[in-house]
Amino acid sequence: MKITIVLGAFFPVPPTMGGGVEKVWFALAPEFVKRGHEVVMVSRKMPNLPREETIEGVKHLRMKGFDTPRSLIWLKFLDLIYSFRTTSILPPADIIVTNTFWLPLLLRDPRRGKIYVHVGRYPKGQMRFYRRSTRLQCPSTAIAEQIKKEAPSLAHKVTAIPYPITTTDQSPPSFLGRDKIMLFVGRVHPEKGVRLLVDGFAKGAQAAFAGWKLMIVGPTETKLGGGGETYLDSLRRSAQSAKNKINFAGPIFDLAKLANVYRNARLFVYPSLSERGESFGLAPLEAMTHGCAVIVSDLGCFKDFIRDNETGFIFDHRKDSAADSLRKRMESAIANESSLSRVAEAGHCKSTEYSAAGVADQFLADFERVRAQQD
Repeated sequence: MKITIVLGAFFPVPPTMGGGVEKVWFALAPEFVKRGHEVVMVSRKMPNLPREETIEGVKHLRMKGFDTPRSLIWLKFLDLIYSFRTTSILPPADIIVTNTFWLPLLLRDPRRGKIYVHVGRYPKGQMRFYRRSTRLQCPSTAIAEQIKKEAPSLAHKVTAIPYPITTTDQSPPSFLGRDKIMLFVGRVHPEKGVRLLVDGFAKGAQAAFAGWKLMIVGPTETKLGGGGETYLDSLRRSAQSAKNKINFAGPIFDLAKLANVYRNARLFVYPSLSERGESFGLAPLEAMTHGCAVIVSDLGCFKDFIRDNETGFIFDHRKDSAADSLRKRMESAIANESSLSRVAEAGHCKSTEYSAAGVADQFLADFERVRAQQD
């Protein structure tokens, strides 16, 4: 089977600037090749990357892209330019996976492959425009249900296939041998709930969290999806009362270094407030892979793999005092080390269901179903 994967205009592959979707498809594509398929991946061109190269059997084609703008309207315009450019280099294929807003609307030549739309974000009205697509695929049950509500006539085209873990296959180190570190990994942006985390930790820093530190890893630059320097400055001011117990480490894009950060922490906290943004929760799943206990907000996309007090912890982010809600959940989680260790172990076991090889098999089975459909 010939498979083309078209990623967006704003992050390169390999994912040297972050990007969860880019990490996922970069991990899946070699798995497709191992099973005898021909894979071409299209992504953003960067000065340090050649226009064409082959990595682990995957042919990479790169097209000039853009830094992420602040304006959503401008973002969609830049995506349109990138999508137009991309159409000129698309090879013949059986399946074309798209992760741009416009490309499913621009594709007209059936030789480019059946249109397989990867919905990596919460749908916001655009699904009804994708009637010509053969499949609308998303990474969680919650997003699948939302797509069906938004476009009931396309419900038969919707399927949920999860993201795979993209980390190295290693057994996690001893839980109690780790430092007492609470960890956040993600974009340092208001929608990720970072302020709740900083405020909640700061309130308990001298009491319940004595002996613990909070480490925040992720980009703040707007071009990388962060909230900007003004937002970071406000977080640092809020962190002052914690007396140097909160470390803003910046982004870590090297996967081996990031794995070591996960493996040194006991508790991973992901307090996302993005009701119409989160589609899966790759960072919490990868934290589970490395043996961290995890706390997440009460968003539906996390519930495919996190059960409260079993494989992780859930706090109510919709309360008026959400920072206090998070603080109390953090306090209760760390109060009993044996319980925290038990949840971390159960979370790690759950994460093994999301290997790149296993998820690749799910995709390939669905590609075959799509290819067999009559137009």
